[in-house]
Amino acid sequence: MQIPLLDQDDPRFPDPSGALTEPDGLLAVGGNLQPQTLLNAYRSAIFPWYQDEDPILWWSPATRCVLPPSDMHCSKSLRKTLRRNDYQITVNHAFNDVIQACSEPRDDDGGTWITEEMMAAYGQLHRQGQAHSLEIWLDNELVGGLYGVAVGSIFCGESMFSRRANASKIAMAHLCRWGLKSGLQLIDCQLVNPHLVSLGALSIDRSAFLSELSQWRDKALDWPRSSLGQQPTILEFNW
Repeated sequence: MQIPLLDQDDPRFPDPSGALTEPDGLLAVGGNLQPQTLLNAYRSAIFPWYQDEDPILWWSPATRCVLPPSDMHCSKSLRKTLRRNDYQITVNHAFNDVIQACSEPRDDDGGTWITEEMMAAYGQLHRQGQAHSLEIWLDNELVGGLYGVAVGSIFCGESMFSRRANASKIAMAHLCRWGLKSGLQLIDCQLVNPHLVSLGALSIDRSAFLSELSQWRDKALDWPRSSLGQQPTILEFNW
């Protein structure tokens, strides 16, 4: 099967159901990472994922990893950490720092899929109020966080990082707790991995995820807006 090549200036995504089964979810090649292109992709259950030396690759896997905020599982040790309240959690306060930290290589080969081009693209989405971050601070040091794209009442998580034990789990717990209060319906985790499953994520098929998208993608949430140099929006909950 030949993978569709998207026009660089006017990319139009094919039906996600036509994605390959091997590799699972590969749908199209090319196009661009302009804000509207990215938003069109996420609204259709499609996301970019590629290495620096590759062309832009677009994916829509047959099985989607999702986490309803109400299903977040906090282990006893995580709850103990949350109750200690050693950390400060902010929203949209240091987006660029979070995506930079997420881009740091974690494999022995030093590779990363969060390229300079990707960071610039999501930074632009953030400035437009479409991409968001949660930051975890310990003694004024950024030690963990996550970022992703808001598609109405669904948050499409892109990546997370930890520089202290459980820091990314703390970020996810606060995202879920904030989401329960704010009308967040679903967190799209994209690909299944043991870390996410341990937090309560589950697998649904593409058609079910598309149904969720169609129901919630036009019902926007009121995300906090803040930036470095301004008073941050701080999340505080009783655990």
